[in-house]
Amino acid sequence: MGTSSDVPPWPVEDPSCDGVVLRTFQDDDAGMAMELARDDYVPMIGTLPRHASREDALARVERQRQRHADGTGFSFSIADAGTGCSLGQMGLWTRELKQGRAQAGYGVMPSARGRGVAGRALRALLDFAWTIPGLHRVELHIEPWNTASVRSADRAGFHREGLLRSYQDIGGERRDVLLHAAVRARRGSL
Repeated sequence: MGTSSDVPPWPVEDPSCDGVVLRTFQDDDAGMAMELARDDYVPMIGTLPRHASREDALARVERQRQRHADGTGFSFSIADAGTGCSLGQMGLWTRELKQGRAQAGYGVMPSARGRGVAGRALRALLDFAWTIPGLHRVELHIEPWNTASVRSADRAGFHREGLLRSYQDIGGERRDVLLHAAVRARRGSL
């Protein structure tokens, strides 16, 4: 894990795109975390316990607030720009920044799905990512069955690069993931 000095500074302005904003986590975001904890899939891929209590959700919110300080990267609450209500979470993990790479990850709460939230949040994330000197590539790992996430990645400008077989343990089972990436535009390229 990097140190906080290895992580670029927090953005001066919250990244945003078409009605969604990426902001710091607030205690009120515990409700979003609790809804994500009721999803069948989300608890399998992270530290959020299934059917999290309010205390579990608040602990999760606090862990997300600490990601930048502990050198992991950027953890944002995806919020509705009009109401400020959290719709999900998004991360830009910068452990490989010295190699010019970062990984993105996100989760949108079930009640906010189907409205393009993830795609717009990914575009906001990429706009922010390209302000980081030395960052040339942002990767996403998506399970092949997750066609909604694949569509979100495509809409945000990510391109599928291939299938990583038996890449990750999810829910106690080795799973394949699709590798999607967005690459910083090169000067002078078409």
